[in-house]
Amino acid sequence: MAQDLLERGARVRIAAREPEKAFKLKPLANLGQLQLARCNAMDSNSIEACVTGSDAVAYLIGTFEGDQQRLQADSAGVAARAAAQSGADSFVYISAIGVSPDAAAGYYSTKCDGERQVCEAFPKATIIRPSVLFGEEAGLVPMFAQMVQMMPVLPVFGADSKFQLVWVADVAAAVVKALEEPGKHGGKVFEAAGPDALSMMEIHEMIAQGQNRKRNFFPMPDMLARPFAAFPLTPINSDQLAMLESGSVASKDALQLTKLGITPRPLSLFLDRWMVRYRKHGRFGQKPAIG
Repeated sequence: MAQDLLERGARVRIAAREPEKAFKLKPLANLGQLQLARCNAMDSNSIEACVTGSDAVAYLIGTFEGDQQRLQADSAGVAARAAAQSGADSFVYISAIGVSPDAAAGYYSTKCDGERQVCEAFPKATIIRPSVLFGEEAGLVPMFAQMVQMMPVLPVFGADSKFQLVWVADVAAAVVKALEEPGKHGGKVFEAAGPDALSMMEIHEMIAQGQNRKRNFFPMPDMLARPFAAFPLTPINSDQLAMLESGSVASKDALQLTKLGITPRPLSLFLDRWMVRYRKHGRFGQKPAIG
């Protein structure tokens, strides 16, 4: 998203707990175009200091750990109020498909409250609800890819649940569109979903195929999945399990990425290239190998 904004000539302020992680963006910016600010999202004064003076604000925080109510809802409301008071033209809040005040997952219920607080403070805010994001360097795809690479037999949580995985760059483009055209997109809710509805089992099988590996997958029974997710230090927590079991598919009547002029790209478009490094011998392999 920051890259898209910089290419458009915008002056960008990135507020983050660890702004050092955004240093790699400096070569993309002209002199004075990029500002990095350290922000504590648990501190209202810190949020207000980072937001004040901005013409457009995007609130991107999402977490499966810590104080979800504070980070995903209350602090989003603080940012929206600060944006309104400083005269910002646009505000975008990243929520999630499946939000509900009564959701079993705290992630969904607090995102829902975040939407409420943001819209009360900034009525012309744009809400974007993505499905599960995928990218090359972080998130679901590299996590599963590493597991497939190492383990010949793997359990699949929420094996039959459907997901319209959405490429992170398509969501970033949606945020930029909404920030640029608040008169057209402000006050609306968009569901950002990919073009294909895939089961979690199908996603695992596609990743294995992309690595040219034969793997045995089995659906993890609910009676085992829930105590596993509740146990500390496991790779999945109860919130994530609830989301996997419920799936993430766009509503039929929802405004989608096409209404923002974006044609979402499927996971299958990227997997062959992304899985090269996970194959036997990596890019030096001469022919597919079953490992």
